[in-house]
Amino acid sequence: MSALTQSAPAAAQSDAAPEKELRPPSYWPFVVPALVVVLAIIIFPWVFTIWMSLNEWKVGAPTTFVGISNYLRLTSDPRFLEAVGHTMVYTVLSVVLPLILGTLSAVVFHQKFAGRGFLRGIFIMPMMATPVAIALVWTMMFHPQLGVLNYLLSLVGIPAQLWVFHPATVIPSLVLVETWQWTPLVMLIVLGGLAAIPTEPYESAQIDGASFWQVFRFITLPLIMPFLFIAGMIRMIDAVKSFDIIFAITQGGPGSASETINIYLYSVAFTYYDLGYGSAIAVVFFLLIVALAAVMLYARQRMLWTEIARGA
Repeated sequence: MSALTQSAPAAAQSDAAPEKELRPPSYWPFVVPALVVVLAIIIFPWVFTIWMSLNEWKVGAPTTFVGISNYLRLTSDPRFLEAVGHTMVYTVLSVVLPLILGTLSAVVFHQKFAGRGFLRGIFIMPMMATPVAIALVWTMMFHPQLGVLNYLLSLVGIPAQLWVFHPATVIPSLVLVETWQWTPLVMLIVLGGLAAIPTEPYESAQIDGASFWQVFRFITLPLIMPFLFIAGMIRMIDAVKSFDIIFAITQGGPGSASETINIYLYSVAFTYYDLGYGSAIAVVFFLLIVALAAVMLYARQRMLWTEIARGA
């Protein structure tokens, strides 16, 4: 009798187990909308872009599957190769200059002086302006005859420059705009790092009689290096895909002297309406951004392990 009473609950539990296993998870109603958004906004556009890059597709003409011909065409396209070079030069300058000037600005604004908060607010105003408005203002400033920049140069005896109207100076001039706009962002990031540094190392350095440069070189700079890396990563991704400032000021000119990959992609896809070739450029451009980000992450990991090894 006791054996029968013990087997009855066991049988009931075995019958209930399959029903419990087949019950759908309770969190699916919350996950499905997110999956739909990811598929619709991220995955589907990229799958469709890759599919377009494997076809010859011009607006108004039927699509023709060409495989990797669009990608092979990139290797022999002098205008694309020139755009890659312009992109690399523009990116390097647009990362290095804001990092240097932003770090120096952060060190200055980290000091205590009268009106520091007000001057900080003035300093960060450029990055709050819209890119098109910035482009219009700087276009007027770059004007060879009427621009204020050449007027300021004339006050110190420097000849007038053509700025964005000459192939040799157009990219440095655009980098000047980029640096003016985004140096405040680097300053804010580094300023946060400076605020997180404890005061004990500085007190010890002061007791040892270290100079300002020695304190910066051996204490401040190593401790803010993670923040500089974050700022460099943000600036690199933003600069390599920069479009609005360049397009609004030069549209890739004069000629193709300031044509970056983004500008060339726009011209191919929306001026010449070659959607297949433009999609191939977009895919390669995306892989280039991923590769640059991977290199920076690898460099950061190497730096981290070197710091750990030194500490050990």
